[in-house]
Amino acid sequence: MKDRRVEMVEVGPRDGLQNESAIVSTADKAELIRRAIAYGARRIEVTSFVNPSKVPQLADAEQLVAMLPDRDDVTYIGLVLNRRGAERALATGRIDELGAVCVTSNTFGVRNQGQSSAESLAAAIEIVGLAKAAGRSGQITIATAFGCPFEGEIAIDRVVEMAKRAADAGPREIALADTIGAGTPAEVAETVGRVRAAVGALPVRVHFHNTRGSGLANVWAAVNEGAATVDASLGGLGGCPFAPGAAGNVATEDVVYLLERSGVATGLALPRVVEAAGWLGGVMGRPLPAMVSRAPAFPGS
Repeated sequence: MKDRRVEMVEVGPRDGLQNESAIVSTADKAELIRRAIAYGARRIEVTSFVNPSKVPQLADAEQLVAMLPDRDDVTYIGLVLNRRGAERALATGRIDELGAVCVTSNTFGVRNQGQSSAESLAAAIEIVGLAKAAGRSGQITIATAFGCPFEGEIAIDRVVEMAKRAADAGPREIALADTIGAGTPAEVAETVGRVRAAVGALPVRVHFHNTRGSGLANVWAAVNEGAATVDASLGGLGGCPFAPGAAGNVATEDVVYLLERSGVATGLALPRVVEAAGWLGGVMGRPLPAMVSRAPAFPGS
Protein backbone atom coordinates (compact mmCIF):
# COMPACT_ATOMS: atom_id res chain seq x y z
CA MET A 1 0.00 0.00 0.00
CA LYS A 2 3.03 2.30 0.17
CA ASP A 3 2.66 5.44 -1.97
CA ARG A 4 -1.03 4.62 -2.60
CA ARG A 5 -3.53 7.45 -2.51
CA VAL A 6 -7.29 7.28 -2.05
CA GLU A 7 -9.66 10.16 -2.67
CA MET A 8 -12.12 11.02 0.10
CA VAL A 9 -15.61 12.45 -0.42
CA GLU A 10 -17.03 14.20 2.64
CA VAL A 11 -20.74 13.37 2.76
CA GLY A 12 -21.53 14.77 6.21
CA PRO A 13 -23.47 17.85 5.05
CA ARG A 14 -25.93 15.65 3.14
CA ASP A 15 -25.90 12.01 4.22
CA GLY A 16 -24.65 12.85 7.68
CA LEU A 17 -27.49 15.23 8.46
CA GLN A 18 -30.44 13.96 6.40
CA ASN A 19 -31.72 11.56 9.06
CA GLU A 20 -31.46 14.02 11.95
CA SER A 21 -34.84 15.06 13.37
CA ALA A 22 -33.54 18.36 14.81
CA ILE A 23 -33.10 20.81 11.95
CA VAL A 24 -29.54 22.11 11.69
CA SER A 25 -29.33 25.76 10.69
CA THR A 26 -28.20 26.66 7.20
CA ALA A 27 -25.40 28.72 8.72
CA ASP A 28 -24.09 25.69 10.62
CA LYS A 29 -24.26 23.57 7.47
CA ALA A 30 -22.23 26.20 5.64
CA GLU A 31 -19.72 26.23 8.50
CA LEU A 32 -19.47 22.44 8.32
CA ILE A 33 -18.56 22.72 4.65
CA ARG A 34 -16.00 25.46 5.36
CA ARG A 35 -14.39 23.27 8.03
CA ALA A 36 -14.34 20.30 5.66
CA ILE A 37 -12.47 22.39 3.11
CA ALA A 38 -10.06 23.49 5.86
CA TYR A 39 -9.17 19.89 6.75
CA GLY A 40 -8.52 19.07 3.12
CA ALA A 41 -11.78 17.81 1.61
CA ARG A 42 -11.88 18.60 -2.10
CA ARG A 43 -15.07 16.73 -3.01
CA ILE A 44 -18.04 17.44 -0.74
CA GLU A 45 -21.61 16.22 -1.00
CA VAL A 46 -23.22 19.44 0.14
CA THR A 47 -26.95 18.71 -0.06
CA SER A 48 -29.73 16.89 -1.88
CA PHE A 49 -32.33 18.40 -4.18
CA VAL A 50 -35.25 16.27 -3.11
CA ASN A 51 -38.84 16.91 -2.08
CA PRO A 52 -38.59 18.99 1.14
CA SER A 53 -41.57 17.17 2.62
CA LYS A 54 -39.69 13.87 2.30
CA VAL A 55 -36.42 15.11 3.80
CA PRO A 56 -37.11 18.33 5.77
CA GLN A 57 -33.48 18.60 6.88
CA LEU A 58 -32.47 19.42 3.30
CA ALA A 59 -35.25 21.87 2.49
CA ASP A 60 -32.70 24.70 2.41
CA ALA A 61 -30.69 23.29 -0.52
CA GLU A 62 -30.73 26.42 -2.68
CA GLN A 63 -30.05 28.74 0.28
CA LEU A 64 -27.10 26.62 1.39
CA VAL A 65 -25.59 26.40 -2.08
CA ALA A 66 -25.73 30.18 -2.38
CA MET A 67 -23.50 30.37 0.73
CA LEU A 68 -20.79 28.02 -0.53
CA PRO A 69 -17.27 29.44 -0.67
CA ASP A 70 -15.98 30.21 -4.16
CA ARG A 71 -13.31 27.56 -4.60
CA ASP A 72 -12.01 26.40 -7.96
CA ASP A 73 -10.26 23.49 -6.27
CA VAL A 74 -13.38 22.06 -4.59
CA THR A 75 -16.08 19.95 -6.26
CA TYR A 76 -19.53 20.55 -4.79
CA ILE A 77 -21.84 17.57 -5.27
CA GLY A 78 -25.62 17.72 -5.18
CA LEU A 79 -27.58 14.48 -4.83
CA VAL A 80 -30.58 14.28 -7.16
CA LEU A 81 -33.07 11.49 -7.76
CA ASN A 82 -34.87 12.66 -10.89
CA ARG A 83 -34.97 15.26 -13.65
CA ARG A 84 -36.67 17.84 -11.42
CA GLY A 85 -33.93 17.54 -8.82
CA ALA A 86 -31.25 17.77 -11.49
CA GLU A 87 -32.81 20.91 -12.94
CA ARG A 88 -32.95 22.51 -9.49
CA ALA A 89 -29.30 21.68 -8.82
CA LEU A 90 -28.09 22.95 -12.18
CA ALA A 91 -30.14 26.14 -11.86
CA THR A 92 -28.09 27.18 -8.83
CA GLY A 93 -25.03 27.55 -11.02
CA ARG A 94 -22.89 26.42 -8.08
CA ILE A 95 -23.17 22.63 -8.16
CA ASP A 96 -20.24 21.05 -9.98
CA GLU A 97 -21.42 17.46 -9.97
CA LEU A 98 -24.75 15.67 -9.90
CA GLY A 99 -24.96 12.52 -7.80
CA ALA A 100 -27.53 10.10 -9.19
CA VAL A 101 -28.75 7.00 -7.36
CA CYS A 102 -30.11 3.73 -8.69
CA VAL A 103 -31.12 0.81 -6.50
CA THR A 104 -30.82 -2.95 -6.80
CA SER A 105 -34.09 -3.57 -4.98
CA ASN A 106 -37.56 -2.82 -6.35
CA THR A 107 -39.08 -2.52 -2.88
CA PHE A 108 -36.45 -0.10 -1.63
CA GLY A 109 -36.56 1.85 -4.88
CA VAL A 110 -40.29 2.43 -4.60
CA ARG A 111 -40.04 3.49 -0.94
CA ASN A 112 -36.95 5.66 -1.43
CA GLN A 113 -37.47 7.15 -4.86
CA GLY A 114 -40.92 6.12 -6.02
CA GLN A 115 -39.25 4.11 -8.77
CA SER A 116 -38.59 0.46 -9.55
CA SER A 117 -34.99 -0.66 -9.82
CA ALA A 118 -35.09 -0.40 -13.62
CA GLU A 119 -36.74 3.01 -13.48
CA SER A 120 -34.13 4.28 -11.02
CA LEU A 121 -31.32 3.18 -13.34
CA ALA A 122 -32.97 4.89 -16.31
CA ALA A 123 -33.35 8.07 -14.23
CA ALA A 124 -29.69 7.92 -13.15
CA ILE A 125 -28.55 7.58 -16.75
CA GLU A 126 -30.72 10.56 -17.71
CA ILE A 127 -29.25 12.63 -14.87
CA VAL A 128 -25.70 11.96 -16.05
CA GLY A 129 -26.74 13.11 -19.52
CA LEU A 130 -28.24 16.31 -18.11
CA ALA A 131 -25.07 17.01 -16.11
CA LYS A 132 -22.82 16.52 -19.11
CA ALA A 133 -25.03 18.65 -21.33
CA ALA A 134 -24.68 21.46 -18.77
CA GLY A 135 -20.90 21.13 -18.67
CA ARG A 136 -20.94 19.39 -15.28
CA SER A 137 -19.97 15.90 -14.23
CA GLY A 138 -22.31 13.17 -13.09
CA GLN A 139 -21.79 10.10 -10.95
CA ILE A 140 -23.97 7.06 -10.36
CA THR A 141 -24.32 5.29 -7.03
CA ILE A 142 -25.76 1.78 -6.86
CA ALA A 143 -27.63 1.72 -3.55
CA THR A 144 -28.44 -1.43 -1.55
CA ALA A 145 -25.48 -3.05 -3.32
CA PHE A 146 -24.79 -5.30 -0.32
CA GLY A 147 -28.29 -5.93 0.98
CA CYS A 148 -31.81 -4.52 1.18
CA PRO A 149 -33.83 -4.02 4.39
CA PHE A 150 -36.92 -5.39 2.65
CA GLU A 151 -35.65 -7.99 0.16
CA GLY A 152 -32.56 -9.21 2.01
CA GLU A 153 -29.59 -10.61 0.06
CA ILE A 154 -28.68 -9.00 -3.24
CA ALA A 155 -26.92 -11.15 -5.84
CA ILE A 156 -23.50 -9.83 -6.90
CA ASP A 157 -24.44 -10.64 -10.49
CA ARG A 158 -27.26 -8.11 -10.17
CA VAL A 159 -24.86 -5.40 -8.97
CA VAL A 160 -22.35 -6.14 -11.74
CA GLU A 161 -25.03 -6.00 -14.44
CA MET A 162 -26.32 -2.65 -13.16
CA ALA A 163 -22.75 -1.31 -13.01
CA LYS A 164 -22.18 -2.27 -16.66
CA ARG A 165 -25.33 -0.49 -17.78
CA ALA A 166 -24.55 2.56 -15.65
CA ALA A 167 -21.02 2.72 -17.04
CA ASP A 168 -22.37 2.99 -20.57
CA ALA A 169 -23.73 6.44 -19.66
CA GLY A 170 -20.19 7.74 -19.13
CA PRO A 171 -20.41 8.89 -15.49
CA ARG A 172 -17.40 10.15 -13.57
CA GLU A 173 -17.45 6.93 -11.54
CA ILE A 174 -19.61 4.11 -10.28
CA ALA A 175 -20.22 3.95 -6.54
CA LEU A 176 -21.28 0.91 -4.53
CA ALA A 177 -23.32 1.81 -1.46
CA ASP A 178 -23.93 -0.40 1.55
CA THR A 179 -27.09 1.48 2.44
CA ILE A 180 -27.92 -0.57 5.53
CA GLY A 181 -24.45 -1.66 6.63
CA ALA A 182 -25.01 -5.35 5.85
CA GLY A 183 -21.84 -6.03 3.87
CA THR A 184 -18.83 -8.02 5.02
CA PRO A 185 -15.21 -7.69 3.87
CA ALA A 186 -15.23 -10.88 1.80
CA GLU A 187 -18.40 -9.84 -0.01
CA VAL A 188 -17.09 -6.30 -0.50
CA ALA A 189 -13.81 -7.56 -1.95
CA GLU A 190 -15.57 -9.82 -4.43
CA THR A 191 -18.09 -7.18 -5.45
CA VAL A 192 -15.56 -4.38 -5.89
CA GLY A 193 -13.23 -6.68 -7.81
CA ARG A 194 -15.95 -7.88 -10.17
CA VAL A 195 -17.38 -4.41 -10.73
CA ARG A 196 -13.93 -3.00 -11.47
CA ALA A 197 -13.38 -5.72 -14.04
CA ALA A 198 -16.79 -5.01 -15.58
CA VAL A 199 -16.46 -1.21 -15.93
CA GLY A 200 -12.91 -1.06 -17.24
CA ALA A 201 -11.03 2.14 -16.52
CA LEU A 202 -13.99 3.82 -14.81
CA PRO A 203 -13.15 4.48 -11.13
CA VAL A 204 -15.12 2.74 -8.38
CA ARG A 205 -16.19 4.64 -5.28
CA VAL A 206 -17.51 3.01 -2.11
CA HIS A 207 -20.00 4.17 0.50
CA PHE A 208 -20.33 2.22 3.75
CA HIS A 209 -22.56 2.48 6.79
CA ASN A 210 -21.36 1.07 10.09
CA THR A 211 -24.68 -0.42 11.18
CA ARG A 212 -23.18 -3.77 12.14
CA GLY A 213 -19.65 -2.64 12.97
CA SER A 214 -18.06 -3.81 9.73
CA GLY A 215 -17.71 -0.40 8.06
CA LEU A 216 -13.98 0.15 8.49
CA ALA A 217 -13.14 -3.45 7.61
CA ASN A 218 -15.22 -2.99 4.47
CA VAL A 219 -13.32 0.19 3.59
CA TRP A 220 -10.05 -1.68 3.89
CA ALA A 221 -11.32 -4.58 1.77
CA ALA A 222 -12.52 -2.18 -0.92
CA VAL A 223 -9.28 -0.20 -1.01
CA ASN A 224 -7.30 -3.42 -1.30
CA GLU A 225 -9.43 -4.33 -4.32
CA GLY A 226 -8.65 -1.02 -5.97
CA ALA A 227 -11.50 1.29 -4.98
CA ALA A 228 -10.33 4.78 -5.90
CA THR A 229 -12.61 6.85 -3.69
CA VAL A 230 -14.18 6.45 -0.25
CA ASP A 231 -17.19 8.34 1.12
CA ALA A 232 -17.16 9.25 4.81
CA SER A 233 -19.11 11.48 7.16
CA LEU A 234 -17.59 13.70 9.82
CA GLY A 235 -18.17 12.22 13.26
CA GLY A 236 -19.86 9.14 11.80
CA LEU A 237 -23.25 10.81 11.47
CA GLY A 238 -25.75 9.51 8.97
CA GLY A 239 -28.53 7.17 8.07
CA CYS A 240 -31.33 6.79 5.58
CA PRO A 241 -34.91 7.88 6.34
CA PHE A 242 -36.18 5.05 4.14
CA ALA A 243 -33.97 2.22 5.44
CA PRO A 244 -35.14 1.00 8.86
CA GLY A 245 -32.27 0.69 11.32
CA ALA A 246 -29.58 2.11 9.04
CA ALA A 247 -26.95 3.63 11.31
CA GLY A 248 -24.31 6.22 10.53
CA ASN A 249 -21.72 6.36 7.79
CA VAL A 250 -18.15 5.37 8.41
CA ALA A 251 -16.58 8.34 10.17
CA THR A 252 -14.19 10.60 8.29
CA GLU A 253 -11.69 10.67 11.14
CA ASP A 254 -11.78 6.89 11.58
CA VAL A 255 -11.22 6.25 7.87
CA VAL A 256 -8.39 8.79 7.72
CA TYR A 257 -6.68 7.18 10.72
CA LEU A 258 -7.05 3.70 9.24
CA LEU A 259 -5.73 4.61 5.81
CA GLU A 260 -2.99 7.06 6.73
CA ARG A 261 -1.56 4.71 9.37
CA SER A 262 -1.60 1.99 6.73
CA GLY A 263 0.40 4.01 4.24
CA VAL A 264 -2.53 5.19 2.11
CA ALA A 265 -2.65 8.96 1.67
CA THR A 266 -6.03 10.69 1.89
CA GLY A 267 -5.12 14.36 1.64
CA LEU A 268 -6.98 15.10 4.88
CA ALA A 269 -5.33 16.50 8.02
CA LEU A 270 -6.47 14.28 10.89
CA PRO A 271 -5.99 16.83 13.73
CA ARG A 272 -8.21 19.29 11.86
CA VAL A 273 -10.78 16.59 11.16
CA VAL A 274 -10.91 15.76 14.87
CA GLU A 275 -11.23 19.45 15.73
CA ALA A 276 -14.13 19.80 13.29
CA ALA A 277 -15.81 16.72 14.75
CA GLY A 278 -15.65 18.30 18.19
CA TRP A 279 -17.33 21.40 16.84
CA LEU A 280 -20.02 19.31 15.10
CA GLY A 281 -20.72 17.40 18.32
CA GLY A 282 -21.43 20.76 19.95
CA VAL A 283 -23.83 21.69 17.16
CA MET A 284 -25.66 18.38 17.49
CA GLY A 285 -25.66 18.56 21.29
CA ARG A 286 -24.39 15.03 21.82
CA PRO A 287 -21.30 12.85 21.43
CA LEU A 288 -20.87 11.58 17.87
CA PRO A 289 -20.33 7.89 16.98
CA ALA A 290 -16.77 8.20 15.64
CA MET A 291 -14.06 6.50 17.66
CA VAL A 292 -10.88 8.40 16.77
CA SER A 293 -12.15 11.78 17.94
CA ARG A 294 -12.98 10.27 21.34
CA ALA A 295 -9.57 8.61 21.74
CA PRO A 296 -6.37 10.30 22.91
CA ALA A 297 -4.22 11.64 20.09
CA PHE A 298 -1.73 9.01 19.00
CA PRO A 299 1.84 10.25 18.31
CA GLY A 300 2.45 10.71 14.62
CA SER A 301 -1.23 10.66 13.65
